[in-house]
Amino acid sequence: MPKHKRHLLATMLRLLTAMPCLLTTPMTARNVVYDPQVKSLQAVVNNDWLSPAVMRLGTDDVLHIGFDELSHQYNRYIYKVEHCEADWSPSEELFESNWMEGFNNNPIDTYEHSVNTTFAYTHYSLDIPNSMMRLKMSGNYRLHIYKNGDEEQEVATVDFRVTEQSMPLTLTATTNTDIDTNLSHQQVSVALVHQGFRIVNPEEQIRLVVMQNGREDNLRQNLKPTIIGPGMMEWTHHKGLIFDAGNEYHKFEILDVSHPTMGIEIIHWDNDERVFEAAPFINDPRPHYLYDEDADGAFYIRNSDNWENNTTSDYVWVNYRLRSPQLPEGSIVIDGQWTTDSEPRNYEMTYDDAQQLYTARLLQKQGYYSYQYLWRHADGTTGILPSEGSFYQTENRYQAFVYFRGIGDSTWRLTAYLQMELKSQ
Repeated sequence: MPKHKRHLLATMLRLLTAMPCLLTTPMTARNVVYDPQVKSLQAVVNNDWLSPAVMRLGTDDVLHIGFDELSHQYNRYIYKVEHCEADWSPSEELFESNWMEGFNNNPIDTYEHSVNTTFAYTHYSLDIPNSMMRLKMSGNYRLHIYKNGDEEQEVATVDFRVTEQSMPLTLTATTNTDIDTNLSHQQVSVALVHQGFRIVNPEEQIRLVVMQNGREDNLRQNLKPTIIGPGMMEWTHHKGLIFDAGNEYHKFEILDVSHPTMGIEIIHWDNDERVFEAAPFINDPRPHYLYDEDADGAFYIRNSDNWENNTTSDYVWVNYRLRSPQLPEGSIVIDGQWTTDSEPRNYEMTYDDAQQLYTARLLQKQGYYSYQYLWRHADGTTGILPSEGSFYQTENRYQAFVYFRGIGDSTWRLTAYLQMELKSQ
């Protein structure tokens, strides 16, 4: 395919992927894979796979990025980092030297071939900071991965944050909300201390972003504080910070391809297609809350040996089955931090009239996966699936990010970040 056509295709994919978000919020952060041969993209700080990719400025924090390419053929991948504004648009008033030391556009030199797997793949990885570069400014960052150093062959992007933790922040959540008490919602409160910062107009110089389980589809931002005082701001009893509680995430774990493990009803070898097929147990409607410890959409690549997981874990076709009445409009999608394909339809489920089930078949690497089902409406927004329910007891992780832009500054700084977990009542 000619370069100009590849570039046009990549641009169209990015626009189509972003359209549902742009209808409801400004630009958001998400990891995206554009090449169907690239799988299992993950970005983790300090091996904390349960938390968003957030590094603390001036510490020993390390961001580890890994992905697979489904072949044993070497590909020359180049990564390029760019600084972004609070709304994830590229920073236009900064030089690279303002936020980075070292060199950009570096090759990904660390790679290993898979060993004894039915799917041949090569695992690529890189760390930031590294010997070629380090970051020296807080804020939002987007890392681009190009094939053969050609920016028209972008295969993936990774979005991460760097926080300077210069403003004390308090984050709490409760099931006693301003619209119901111990029913189906949870409400977040945020308190910020910005003593010592020159803030003339707090509502314009401070931006708050609140997320539930790292999700971008229902994040809250650009909310006016309910209290503004000397050196402080609060967002309490704010209706914009009321979230559907939802339900616990589903989960399964494929540790061994020879027999079912947690959450898997059956796994077998398909001799015709020469692949492993696995089926988690059918997900039935959940009219009542039932506690189940989960990872809120996170995933972890591993196998039963738990040794050299990145190169000895195989790929398996996973067959999802959901028992739900057929929706009047929109679609049901599988959602988790691992659903990174640029084509959203890859995670849509198909209704099977004969079985009265929604089904989907996805290629996934061995490991632990948590996921939820979302109702994607015709306008691109998402909501709670009626058969899944929404219960105040659901354990959710909430994240708060505070961005600050000083008078005369050229960009937004990420001055505070905090994560908390609301435990079951």
